[in-house]
Amino acid sequence: MRRILPPLLENGRLTTGYMCSPSGSGPYGAFQMQRPYEFNKCIRIIACGAELEGAQGWEHVSVSLEHRCPTWDEMAYVKRLFWLDEETVIQIHPPEKDYVNYHPYCLHLWRNIRQEFIMPPRFMLVPSAEMGNDYS
Repeated sequence: MRRILPPLLENGRLTTGYMCSPSGSGPYGAFQMQRPYEFNKCIRIIACGAELEGAQGWEHVSVSLEHRCPTWDEMAYVKRLFWLDEETVIQIHPPEKDYVNYHPYCLHLWRNIRQEFIMPPRFMLVPSAEMGNDYS
């Protein structure tokens, strides 16, 4: 996770209220900013670090919108704000018995700093024309 946040994100830091944090205090706290390409709409972000008691090495960012779930592009945008390009960040679909839903339009990004995430083989991530998968 980035230790110094981009100015765009830092400018959206909430310094009062729930999950507030002082300016310049690193990648943890609550943030509110305009969504990319929709300047009158707001994206809300809460970030917690792996150092948090009980986090067990997990960095976590939640992303929510008022009237719908974030899109892939919006989640990728937030990923780039908080993490470096070479860091793997995941969304998790736990067993249904472990589902928790406090907000109907909130998605989460996770990264464990204790161990590198094992990626599936590349051909499973990006089907290639050589395999007979032409999606054009």
